[in-house]
Amino acid sequence: MNSPWQTKWPERLSYGLSDAADNLVFQMMTTYLLFFYTDVYGLSASAAAILFIVARLADVVESLIIGLMIDRTHSKWGKSRPFFLWYALPYVLFAVLTFVTPPFSGTGKLVWAYVTYLGLGFFYTAVNLPITSILPTMTQNESELTLLGVIRQFGGSSVQIIVAVFTLPLVAFFGHGNQQRGFLLTIVLFGLISLALIWNTFFHVRERFTNPEASHQSWHAVSTMLRKNQPWLVISVVILLYWLTTAIKNQTTIYYFKYIQHSENLVPWANSFTFAALIGVLLIIHSTHIWGKKRTMLTGITVAAIGQGILTIGVLLNHLVVLFTGILINSVGNGIIIGLVSIMIADTIRYGMAMGIQAEGILASTDDFGVNVGLGLGGLVTAGLFHFSGYVANHPQNVATQHMITLNYAWIPLILYVIMFSILLLYNERQLEATISK
Repeated sequence: MNSPWQTKWPERLSYGLSDAADNLVFQMMTTYLLFFYTDVYGLSASAAAILFIVARLADVVESLIIGLMIDRTHSKWGKSRPFFLWYALPYVLFAVLTFVTPPFSGTGKLVWAYVTYLGLGFFYTAVNLPITSILPTMTQNESELTLLGVIRQFGGSSVQIIVAVFTLPLVAFFGHGNQQRGFLLTIVLFGLISLALIWNTFFHVRERFTNPEASHQSWHAVSTMLRKNQPWLVISVVILLYWLTTAIKNQTTIYYFKYIQHSENLVPWANSFTFAALIGVLLIIHSTHIWGKKRTMLTGITVAAIGQGILTIGVLLNHLVVLFTGILINSVGNGIIIGLVSIMIADTIRYGMAMGIQAEGILASTDDFGVNVGLGLGGLVTAGLFHFSGYVANHPQNVATQHMITLNYAWIPLILYVIMFSILLLYNERQLEATISK
């Protein structure tokens, strides 16, 4: 029998605003950092590609470290909640430093980029992973877990759209033609808001359901549970593929409109259609009740793939209306996918608890692991293909580079959606639900 609801609206909204806070900085990284490094900061595409893969390799380790830190934490505030208090300020400081352009030589600027970007990756994981790990400890009510996950993603997606649409106008407003100054002041604004929202989450959320006997288990016991947690393994791969797809497409958007459409001003317009992701997020509450989570996510992937196919047709026809229609439909599907991620991860945590192991930190780390690896591979693919095709910043691009931009923006994401769908078919939802309900 389902347990009573545990949270009130102030706590629910504060939980949702945690993802909004992280996305203010995170979306700057995923959407504009590669462009900032190549066209504003002054790194070559090859140097940026190597930096991204090094950072993501580091993040793979960091996700596991932060997950283990959560599982080993003993505090009066709980296991996950204190991370919002401890790491919010360094997260924002490194975000600002990442967009500083120091008056150094080429080597000095590269070192600065490595130090700041690697630091930002670590502290992002430290404030983002607890958002997922704390969810199953806030309530044991299935409907309430879904609602909290939807509120979280609605907040995150709303800010994602705000950042995508308003970043370049803010850069122009603050910079007055100086993009270095514009990007720096924009991230300062986003960072201050992010700091306030993360601390707000710490003060308002609570961890209510922790089993002392199941918590703080040995690594051998945890690793045994992980191997048996088939739903967790499947959803981990899906998350990685989703963020790989998102990174490749988002990072290429500004290049597509700047060098193929020859109109950088179209980027905010294109990104504005991603507001449709909010529709997908809101559909989750009703659709999961009827179809279940797996079928709902499969539907989301299908809708996203259809939208990506329409976008590809728009690219081939050079027709902006068709392209923007594709973005809108694709965004609805993406909203369903990403809105379900934290909810389904929470289910795998509860599945582990049903097996006698409460390891919410390490299980939740798969979310940040997928984000970090997906973004790293996406950055490597994008920057690497640009490098090998002869990309030259702020100059007309050769035919090979134009083809690479189109490949990244249209075709590669379409293929990845098909792979994502095939992997999710392996998710054993019946076994998971039967085990949790015992």
